[in-house]
Order: sequence, then C-alpha cells, then structure tokens
Amino acid sequence: MRRTHRDSSSSDAHPHPAPAVRGALPAGPGRFVGRAGELAELTRLLGASRLVTISGAGGVGKSRLAAEGASALQNRYADGVRPVGLTAVGDPGLLEHSLAEALGIIDRTTRPPREVLLGHLARRDLLLVLDGVEQFSDACAALVRELLRGAPGLRVLAVGRTPLRIEGEAVLSLGPLTEADAVEFFCDRAAVVVPGFRPAEDDRAAVRELCLRLDGIPLALELAARRLPALSVEQVVERLDERFRLLAGGEQGSLPRHRTLRTAIGWSHELCTPEERLLWARLSVFAGPFDLEAVEYVCSGPDLPADRVPDVVAELLALSVITREETPAGVRYRMPGTLRACGEEWLGALGDARRMRKRHRDWYVGLATWCELDWFSPRQTEVAACAESALPNLRAALELCLESEEDTHLGQYLAGTLWFCWVGCGRLAEGRRWLDRALAQGDEHEEARLRALWVLGHVAILQGDTETAAGALRTCREEAVRADSPAAVYAVHRMGTLALLADESPRAEELLRTALDSYRELGELNGHVLMGQVELAMALVFQDRLPEAVVLCEEVREICGEHGELWTRAYALYVLAYAAWTDDSQGTARELLAEAIAISRRFHDLLGLVLAIELMALVTADEGDPAEAAVLQGAAAPLWDGVGPPLLGSRHFGAPSALCRRKAREALGPWRYEVLVREGRGLSPEAAVRRALAGPDSRTGLEDGRPAAGPALSQTREPAGSPTGKDGETAG
Repeated sequence: MRRTHRDSSSSDAHPHPAPAVRGALPAGPGRFVGRAGELAELTRLLGASRLVTISGAGGVGKSRLAAEGASALQNRYADGVRPVGLTAVGDPGLLEHSLAEALGIIDRTTRPPREVLLGHLARRDLLLVLDGVEQFSDACAALVRELLRGAPGLRVLAVGRTPLRIEGEAVLSLGPLTEADAVEFFCDRAAVVVPGFRPAEDDRAAVRELCLRLDGIPLALELAARRLPALSVEQVVERLDERFRLLAGGEQGSLPRHRTLRTAIGWSHELCTPEERLLWARLSVFAGPFDLEAVEYVCSGPDLPADRVPDVVAELLALSVITREETPAGVRYRMPGTLRACGEEWLGALGDARRMRKRHRDWYVGLATWCELDWFSPRQTEVAACAESALPNLRAALELCLESEEDTHLGQYLAGTLWFCWVGCGRLAEGRRWLDRALAQGDEHEEARLRALWVLGHVAILQGDTETAAGALRTCREEAVRADSPAAVYAVHRMGTLALLADESPRAEELLRTALDSYRELGELNGHVLMGQVELAMALVFQDRLPEAVVLCEEVREICGEHGELWTRAYALYVLAYAAWTDDSQGTARELLAEAIAISRRFHDLLGLVLAIELMALVTADEGDPAEAAVLQGAAAPLWDGVGPPLLGSRHFGAPSALCRRKAREALGPWRYEVLVREGRGLSPEAAVRRALAGPDSRTGLEDGRPAAGPALSQTREPAGSPTGKDGETAG
C-alpha cells in the first residue's frame, strides 16, 4: 500500500485533539445567503422548546441553516454547542458511540453507551445538533427522548427530512429560497467559478427563470452555477427546460420539489463526461471522508485508469459533486448525502455495487494493516489521525465482512488488527462491540480468530471485565499452543497484565518474563513488547525492586525515542517519575509526569492520564502545596468514572493516591481537604490537565480566571527513597 508520510512532529498531526469547551460548528462552503426570517424563527423556537427539528426536502439547506443558527447561539449555552453528523453512521447500534465521540467522552468501562451519555449530559447546559436523523428516525427519536428526560439542561436541534415526532418537539419546516434570495445565491456561487460574474440586463430574466425552474433549491442552484464556465445562463435554462418537459410528459408546469432536485442532479449528471459519471457512482461506496489514494485503488479499472483518477476527482470537485476539507490526517474529500444517494442508485443500476463494496473493504483492511505496522514508529500520531478520519469507512468494511459467513474471518482479522484504535485511541467500547460480533459468527480461520481472542482479552482487561478477559485469554492460549501459533505469546502477555492488576505481582512477573522471552525468540519488537517490559517493571516496583524497574523503563524510554513511539513511552515515564519522587527529585518527577500527561491526553488514553495525574498530586503535595494536591485528587475522581474501578481496584496502583490523601488531610484538616476535592471534581478534563501541568509558580487563573485552590501550606514530607512510607504503606 502506497503512503506519503507527513512529518509526525507537526502541530496538526495530533490524533483525537482534545475537544474545546465550546464546540466549533463547521463553516459551510460559500457565503450564507438569505434566510433572515428562518434564522429568527429558529432562534425563537430554540428559546421556547428543548427539541427543535428543521425538516425539509434534500438539498434545501437544512444543515447550513442549523450550523448558522447554532453558531449564533453558542454563548447562550454554558457548555456550548456540539454538532454530530449522522449521515456516515451505517448502523443504529453506533448512534450512541457517535454521540459520545462528538462530545469528547472517553469511557473504558463496560457500561452501556447510553448510560455513559446520560451521566455525561445530566448536569450540562448544552445544545446538541444532530444532522441526518432520517438515517434511523425511530432509533434517533428513542435516544433523543431518553436524553432529554435524563438531562434537564440539554437542548437538541435535529436536522432531517421528517420530524422525530416526539412530545414537545417544535418543527421548522424549511422551504426553498425566496426569489430574491435565490437570485443572490446563484450569482454568489456563479462568481466563484466565473470571477466577477454579474448578470447583464438581458441575463437577469434568464437568472430569475433559472431560479424559478429550480424551485429556489440551494443544491440545485449550486450545481447549475458550476456549469457556467462552459454554458451561458440561457443555455443552462434551455437544457433544464428540455429535461423538465420530458419528465412532465411534454406539458408545461412545475414538478414536485423532490423531483425538481432529482431532475437538476440528473441533468448535471448527464452533462458529466463518462469518466465523471462513473467515478460519481463509484465514490458512493465511501461512508465518510476519503483520500485520493483510496479513490485510486477502489474506483480505478480498465474504464477508469488510476492515472486519470486525480483529474476526474478535480472535475467533480469543480462541479461541487464532492467537497474538499483539511483534516489532521491530511486532505480528505466528502460527497454530500443527497448526491451520494443518487450515486448509489446509479452504481446499483450498473450492477457493480457488490464488487465496489468489496474493493472498498479490501482497501480499508489494507489500511488497518498498514496503520498497525506504523503504530510503532515516528508516525504514531499520524496513524491515530488516519484511523480517526477513516473510522466511518472502517465501520462499513467491518459490516461487509460480517454480512456473510464466508468473510467472517476478515471481520475477525480487521477487528483484531484495529487493537491500536480501540486501546490506544480511547475506543474500548466500540472495539468490544466489533470483537464480540466477529467472534460470535464463526471459527473457520484459526489465526484470525486467535488474534481477535487475545485482543478481546486485552480490551476486556482495560474495561475491568476480568471474567471475560480470563476466559478469552485462556481459550486463546490453549488453542494457540495446539496450533503452534504466535498468538499464544500475546495471550500469555495479557494474562500477566491481568495478574498485575489483581495485585498478584509474583505471578505477573513470571508470566511477563515468559512472554518477553518468547517475543525475543520470535524476533518481535513492537509496542506490545515494550508495554510488556513496562508492566514487568511495575510488577517489580510492587515487590520493592525499584532499581530493576528503572533499568527496564530507561531501556523502554530509549527504544521509544529511537523509534518515535509515544504511547508506551508515557507509561515508562510514569514509572520513572515514581522513581524520581522516591529520590526526592520533585522537579524531575514533575517534568516526566508532564510529558506523560501530554501524551496520554493526545491519544485519549484515559488510564495513562489519570494514573499520571494521581501521581502528580502526590508530587504536588511534597512540593509543599497540599491544597493544590487535593484539587488534583478531586479532578482525578471523575476521570476514574470513565476508566472503571477507581485505581483499577488495585492496592498497589492505589497507593500513591492513598498516601497523597493522608498527607493532604493532615496538612489541611478533613473539612478543608473535602472542600478542595469537591472543587477539583468540578473541573473539566481539559481544566484538570491544565492544573496538573501548571508548575508551582503558575497556579493562578487556571479555571475561568479563578485563582488556584489556595496558598501552599506547610510541607509534610516523609523520607523518600523507598516505595514504602514510614507507616509501611506502599506508594507505588
């Protein structure tokens, strides 16, 4: 698979950027024209009702009106506006996952996604914009009804062809542009392709006639304007008129609005070259954003050579059949939903839909394979951004794999190969869903099934589902040993992880050493190997063998630096920061933890983030600021809600938190300590990260201009240099 790599150190290559407090609505292409009355009515309805639906025919401008209206009202809601596009969601079972992703929710537990959503929204004052609710109208209606009941501060702006029909829903039925607005809109779009376009006196009547014939539908007007480099306005009107008369049986008169749009799309389609028509149809297999390389592989063939694809893509872009957008993963293209639906029909008429879906699947299976290999490289952040952009298409590929029994093994392979997306990018719940589905459908291909089994075990461990994890790993190990498969090594490794979290440090050490020896025999060097080494170091720390652990983590840190690996590096830094704390090197510990926190936040790794913040609280207490330490402990508490059992239910992992709590309570007194913990619990994840990263000299004005928790109180340190404090409490 061919790939052009960008510099992974560039600022725009960060995966899963942390969501802003106020959501940014995407700006539509071109200037927003007219709709002053509709905007005023939308504002009024949103002030009077908790659910407003903009309904109307395809192409009439519902999404653009919603974006403009919501943007104008962002300051009305304390927690801002969050847009959620549903057109790329191919399965109603993924609705909750899509909403959680748009809201920036990271949850590693086995809780149902709807329960997670309700918990997140319960105390928020927020406007949720759901675009494309007609995809799964019944499922959307049920979800919105439950969210509105459970979250009194939530407001929903839905966009779809029909209302949701929920009690209390206010409906804004959107019609076409007025004649004056339609003329202004057409001229504005025409000036994009014909610079300086202004209709002469003789042309104004033709422009008005064109707008009348196209019913003032913005999408139809946009497509017509894109033809002006080759046709005059009069020619556009004449050609459209011929097509309308044909559809109306030769009689004069208007067509229904939905047929007007379809006619305009069909007319634009007819004016395309054969290559453009073919690519339009084939591009409809993409469920979300796509890049040029994907198009070259999926859509090329004898009738459309790969070297012609870039030129044809450029033509469709010029005709507004597709749009171009800059993303952290690079340039991506997208086809509007109405035009994609037409493309799907034409592809079906060609009898080529099944073949194209398989080519699409094959590309994204290959992309996932490339991403997994490149996860252990300087391009790790690029890989995460690529997976983020490709997720709708990866979901479509998984769905196709699981449609037929003969392709189940591909679904198992793909769900297992995407472990880095599920584990490394904060999507455990969705990964669990795909792995469960894939493993429930067959076991004909042993290697694919074994891969999915150990990945399921890994995901279940991180969700706190030890029973499922133990069962999957045990089965994988037994079957892999019989088959002489390397999957046995991965199963043993994750069994060691399970023992580590169960506070069975000697057994964890035994299993992890066995796995690391086997990895070396296989010649493996990847993120799994290095993470196994970090986990072994943790098992040694828990057995009071800190110097051995430091040697292991220094080696991991060095190898990660050589290979540009970040995700595992963060965990090695965590262990090294603990070692620095025991040596009374608070500045070094803070520096190491700051880097670990930044990496974990970048990858949406909630476990790594909250462990580092807990240890940072202890460092802060020993710097002489128990008040700020209490705030950080409070800030960590809601993050644990998204991880599972606090401190993983482990006495060893919980020791730094317990020691910090004891020190801070002694310095502050129980009442003051609890007040500051409550303050910390009220911080957003972004504010918690800012507080954790702020050094001793910069802890003011960190949350909405408020001062930090209070003055530093007297230092209450215990001798460091050992994982055990004076009272024998393990702190590592």
